[in-house]
Amino acid sequence: MAKQAKERKTNALREIEAAGLDHRFITFDCEEALSGIDVAATLGEDPDRVFKTLVTQGKSGEHYVFMIPVACELDLKKAAATVDEKSIAMIKSKELLPLTGYIHGGCSPVGMKTKFRTCIDETAQLYDTIMFSGGRIGCQVEMAPVDLDALVNLTFADLTL
Repeated sequence: MAKQAKERKTNALREIEAAGLDHRFITFDCEEALSGIDVAATLGEDPDRVFKTLVTQGKSGEHYVFMIPVACELDLKKAAATVDEKSIAMIKSKELLPLTGYIHGGCSPVGMKTKFRTCIDETAQLYDTIMFSGGRIGCQVEMAPVDLDALVNLTFADLTL
């Protein structure tokens, strides 16, 4: 009897399941990283409810995670003020995997190698559930912002241009 292929769980999904939080894990066919807007369109979702995960470094050397709607741009001044930094900058793509354990297009705020302070655009509070990367390309997690907050201790703030 042939063995059935087992779905490969991501660190994000393992942590969410271990915490017993209500969620939906969504997979879709995708061989390369899509823009967040393309992911929202592929899933038939409102791009304001689908969040991208951005990793930054402050002038102090500390790293921070920011989650914003996929069609928006991070306002670096607002982001820096939110985390009490003089300035912040996006990290280079090649630094993402060693720092977080995730690749570009599959970076989740949950299950990173190190827990970083995580901030999310305040608009997340307008929705019962939001979507974000499930930890690899072609995977999304849908869950309530309050449950995500319980897991990663979010700071809600105005973060977009």
